[in-house]
Order: sequence, then C-alpha cells, then structure tokens
Amino acid sequence: MLTLQKNKKTRGSAVSERPRTAALIKKDVRKNWFPYLLVIPVLIWFIVFCYGPMWGLLIAFKDYKPLLGFSESPWVGMKHFIDFFQGPYFWRVVKNTLLLNLWGIAFGFTAPIILALLLNEIRSKMFKRTVQTITYMPHFISLVVVAGMIHIFTADQGIITQALQWITGKEYTSLLGYSSMFRPLYVFSGIWQSIGWESIIYLAAMGSIDTSLYEAADMDGASRLRKMWHVTLPQITPTIVILFIFAVGGLMASGYEKIILLYNPLTYDTADVIGSYVYRRGLREASLSYSTAVGLFSALINFGLLWMTNSIARRKSEVSLW
Repeated sequence: MLTLQKNKKTRGSAVSERPRTAALIKKDVRKNWFPYLLVIPVLIWFIVFCYGPMWGLLIAFKDYKPLLGFSESPWVGMKHFIDFFQGPYFWRVVKNTLLLNLWGIAFGFTAPIILALLLNEIRSKMFKRTVQTITYMPHFISLVVVAGMIHIFTADQGIITQALQWITGKEYTSLLGYSSMFRPLYVFSGIWQSIGWESIIYLAAMGSIDTSLYEAADMDGASRLRKMWHVTLPQITPTIVILFIFAVGGLMASGYEKIILLYNPLTYDTADVIGSYVYRRGLREASLSYSTAVGLFSALINFGLLWMTNSIARRKSEVSLW
C-alpha cells in the first residue's frame, strides 16, 4: 500500500511539473525572443540540409536505379550489406580505416597538446607569436596544394626521399609507391598541417586556469615540469576528454579526399579505406545503393563508438558530451 501511494505521489508530481516546465519555457521565450529568433535559421538549415536528406539512406535497402526513381526501385533488404561483409575488400578497408585513425589518435591527437604545453611555458611573447604564426599557416593551405607538395617532396629526387636515402643508406623511388610508407606520410603530413590550429583550443583552456594554482606550486618549490604535470594538464583534462570522445567517434571515418589525392593501386593494401572505397563504388562504378550501405555501416559504427566512449568518460571522469 505504501509503495502504491508513493508511486501515485511520484506520478502526480511528474504530471504537475509538466505545465510548470511549459510555463517556464514560454516565459523564457517571451523574455529572450531575439536569441530564439536568431536560432530559427540555424534549425531550418539543419532540418533541410542535414536531417531532410537522411531519408535517402533507404536506397541502401533498395536496388536503386535513377531511371526508375526512388519509389519504383526494387526493395532488396540487407543484400548490399551482406555483399559488403562477404566481399573481398571488407577486412582490408575496415583494417586500413582503423589503423589509419589509430595512428592519427596516437600521434595527431597528442601533438597539439604537447605544442600547447610548450607554448604555454614560453615567456617571450615575440617568440611565442612567431611559433604560433608558423604553425598556424599550413592550416590555410588548400588540401590539393598540400597533396601536390607531398607528391613533389616524395618523388625520386624529392627532399624527403633524398633525406630518407641518406639516413637509411637505401635507394628509393617515389615513396608514394610503397604501401609501407603511406601511413607515415599521411599521418605526419596531417600533423604538420593541423598541429598549430588544433592547439588553439588547448591554449584557450590554459588561459582560463587560475594563476593562484601556479603561485601555490611555486611556493611548494615545484619545477616547470611539475607545474605542467600537476597543474596545467589536470586543468585542461575536460577539454582533452571531450575532444578525445570526438576523435574515437570518428575511428571509422577518414579524410578520404586526401587519401584519394595520394593513393594509387600500388598502395591499396594500406591506403584504401571505407571512404575511398565508397567513392570508387559510388561515383566511378555508379553502385549508389551499395556505396550507401557501406557508408551507413560506417556511420552506425561511429555512433556506437561515440556512445561507448562518452559513457566510459562519464563514469571515469564525470566529463561527457551528454
């Protein structure tokens, strides 16, 4: 009886809170009508260009023919997914996508943090600004130009090829023709292009750290390395965790544009990822339904990884996206 009474009270309180919440929302909208008005175009943009086209994912379950149209194309269910899972390229593209992104997290995710920590310790403002400008500049170079530079530098007489020959004592032709060289070239060229830009958010987080924490560390006789480890890093940990969640949530997605500009049939063993495979099947071979199914599979895995990483972060650090 007591349990039933408690349940009734809980339900009654929940029902009574709903009108109160609605009234608070209406009151807030009346008070802050202009910010809500500014949000409306953004919502419309997301609905029209992001959520609206999602109905097109249904072609992953159809044998889509442009001449027949969306509604007249025959329904095939999970056929395209099964063909992908049983196909000869499934394990290759999944393995390459995961390895390329794991390399990116291991080296590309940590590099901006290290740069930001080092820049935060520089006392000379002129030198700090110079380093920041130099590291920011590659971010504004077109990806096509960057790919062209990589092709030139890794050619037979390119500066990177010559340097590698001098270090190892071995002769190399174009480095982009070696499948074992693709991942290092892809990842470290990406670090060169993005390290400065991605360090900005960490520098911003460091700028909000209470200076009294550093003063207390100075009074305890802490060295710069100790302050970096025990003050700076713990204070920017929430920012690192949030960005790490996003990074893990993109493990099954790669920058296929750059890969397409760099890879060739000789390096498919290590360079062919889900994005480039979808590009070849969807645009070159016009297998629209099959490529949509592969893309949907990748997106679902990414969403699962994002959810899992967010849940672990919430339990371990109390920092999460939701």
